[in-house]
Amino acid sequence: MRRSRAGRWWAVALATAAALVLLAVVTLWHAAGGLQGPGVAATGTAAALQPVSHVQDTGTVQRGEYLARLGNCMGCHTAAGGAAFAGGRGIETPFGTVYAPNLTPDIGTGLGRWTADDFWGAMHHGKSRDGRLLYPAFPYPSYTYVTRQDADDLFGYLRSLPAVEQANRPHTLRFPFSTPLALAAWRALYFRPQAWAADAARPPEWNRGAYLVQGLGHCAACHAPRNSWGATVDAAGLRGGMMPVQNWLAPSLAAPEEAGVSDWPVDEIVSLLQTGQTPRATVSGPMAEVVFGSTQYLRAEDARAMAVYLQSLPVQAGRHPQEVPAPHAAVMERGRAVYASRCAQCHGDAGQGRDGHFPALAGNRAVNLHNPANLVRMVLEGGYAPATTGNPWPAGMPPFNQVLGDEDIAAVLSYVRNAWGNRAAALGAIDVYRVRERRAPG
Repeated sequence: MRRSRAGRWWAVALATAAALVLLAVVTLWHAAGGLQGPGVAATGTAAALQPVSHVQDTGTVQRGEYLARLGNCMGCHTAAGGAAFAGGRGIETPFGTVYAPNLTPDIGTGLGRWTADDFWGAMHHGKSRDGRLLYPAFPYPSYTYVTRQDADDLFGYLRSLPAVEQANRPHTLRFPFSTPLALAAWRALYFRPQAWAADAARPPEWNRGAYLVQGLGHCAACHAPRNSWGATVDAAGLRGGMMPVQNWLAPSLAAPEEAGVSDWPVDEIVSLLQTGQTPRATVSGPMAEVVFGSTQYLRAEDARAMAVYLQSLPVQAGRHPQEVPAPHAAVMERGRAVYASRCAQCHGDAGQGRDGHFPALAGNRAVNLHNPANLVRMVLEGGYAPATTGNPWPAGMPPFNQVLGDEDIAAVLSYVRNAWGNRAAALGAIDVYRVRERRAPG
């Protein structure tokens, strides 16, 4: 019976892939003008096919370096212990692993032979120098909004880096996702090059924030839900979702009970972006990496522009159930005991936090999230805020992976989610086990 079901599943999968390939061929032929190389406009008309001269003056390099920070380019294009921007880091996806390429100006393995037009083709069209389609693990669905001037400045900065000879690693994607036709099908369904256009009805500050959030900031890469093919759904809405493979919940930036900031003072949003901490919130997990590698370097005016834009997102209706059953008294008592021995020293006897460094748990939105995956991850693996110029010595939370069992973790989190005015669904040991196993090596 199991083999028969597996056979039917593969038949359906292959038929779906074949249909998508046919759709891609028809769509690309009639609507996109074929597999254009870099430097060809989205309409199919010729556009500056000759290399663009690029003067690497000091101003260009400085602007490009700032843009590279905004895009957090080094975060993906630098392997652990490796040379900056030399590539080699594996980006896990549900379809296999994509390895980030070498962005240094090495002639043989990097961008040494690339022109500004080639680089624009990658950023705007999602195509390599030789016309190959790029996998959207490189977030060109967001980078397509980047202006040509910003792309040129970013390219100028990358050209100024020391050349590092490091061959690019081939991707390890499963069939049929490893095939060019499958990628063409994906693009036919989910990607069209876009040109950034300011909203004339909005002030310049709002437009700047929208440009940064939707473009180089590529916030939708984490904070937009994805369909089964890995494409973002309603990218502009930033309504949150589970991050594939990483199994962190990126909370909605439009829901007040998750990570929405519509009612926050602008200065607090700016502080969160630049330091990773405010009196009411501290970033951790993947967002801590973003603050560490990117947003802490935001200029004050850009941080404020992003804050103004995020405040303006249409408010999303809450996803919390109206009523959740209270945890069993025995669970609450067990959780209270674990909290007293492991947590109260930092977070306070009543979840009030301590010293402005250890966050309050009472009324904490992260504690009350409908999906408790992030809480379980932090208890298992520890919680670490980023070290930033504005907060160079952040407090951290140690991992309890080897100290607490699944039942104790479930009990203490059920207690925290239902004490001091908090109200959220209790956890069982199976909930903790599932999160633990998803992050187990291999």
